[in-house]
Amino acid sequence: MEFKGILILLIISGTLSILILGASYILGYKQPDMEKVSVYECGFDPFDNPGNPFSVRFFLIGILFLIFDLEISFLFPWAVTYMGLPLFGYWVVMLFLFILTLGLIYEWIEGGLEWEN
Repeated sequence: MEFKGILILLIISGTLSILILGASYILGYKQPDMEKVSVYECGFDPFDNPGNPFSVRFFLIGILFLIFDLEISFLFPWAVTYMGLPLFGYWVVMLFLFILTLGLIYEWIEGGLEWEN
């Protein structure tokens, strides 16, 4: 068994983690007061309800950022090996970029990039 040392390490660290977590739960101070359970906002009383949801536009812009960020991670290996690729590799990446550009144009036309409506 090649990974016996790693298995022993995982068992010991898991057991130790459970023991420390249990000890902190058992020995911890459990008398919350209003000051301790109140919402903290930079030392001031909160101005608004802290449970207000974010705007859907915020999530849409975040998802679009992730999509185009992933595009860069797909293009990096191509850029590194560009000189060694055949012409087919070049056209596959151009097709990939064309499809992403069409998606960006569609989002732009539909108003997905506008913050205010």
